[in-house]
Amino acid sequence: MSELNLIMLGPPGAGKGTQAERLVEDFELPYYATGDILRAAVRDGSELGREAKEHMDRGDLVPDELITKVIVERLDTPEAADGFVLDGFPRTRGQAQSLDEQIDRLGRRLTAALLIEVDDDEVVRRLSGRRVCAANGHLYHVDHDPPKSEGVCDEDGSALEQRDDDRPETVKHRLEVYHEQTQPLVEFYDERGMLRRFNGSRKPGEVHDHIKATLATLRLEEEL
Repeated sequence: MSELNLIMLGPPGAGKGTQAERLVEDFELPYYATGDILRAAVRDGSELGREAKEHMDRGDLVPDELITKVIVERLDTPEAADGFVLDGFPRTRGQAQSLDEQIDRLGRRLTAALLIEVDDDEVVRRLSGRRVCAANGHLYHVDHDPPKSEGVCDEDGSALEQRDDDRPETVKHRLEVYHEQTQPLVEFYDERGMLRRFNGSRKPGEVHDHIKATLATLRLEEEL
């Protein structure tokens, strides 16, 4: 397997970022958060970036085909020649189909979609337990990594706050949106035999080991 072209899927709080960081280190792959790619294209003033900016300035959603082209433009670079880890895209079945077509035109293919699964109650517990210090953004968790004094940052003594995004009602809404958007994606990649599922409730190191073993098996199958 000459390339590792990977897509990360999973609910907020599942640990996608942690696992993506480890894959980047393991295989020396670039990590692409798609919001960053779109903003960079707009900032750099590329032809696709200018076209995307026109939609954004009007308050419109960037069309699936255009945002896919912006992302594939980044994937078609020497930096991503050996593969990539893509997070935050695709978000819909239409985007997945468009990405498939664009990647195929480059003579490449996706290796796997890695789905890290965590049940909703665990996601709410993980995210609603997060606290951040008002002064410098140091992170804590009321269960896993509590401060020495409740509500006070160990580093600078500032008050710890719960971000609006981490309030239980907000997390539950984010999960509703995730399930609505992602279920068709799960089916899309499952139908193509590309979906690989991982239990995100396990320890991060165990999830990482499972992902590495799965990728090793995929490489072995291709060589046979």
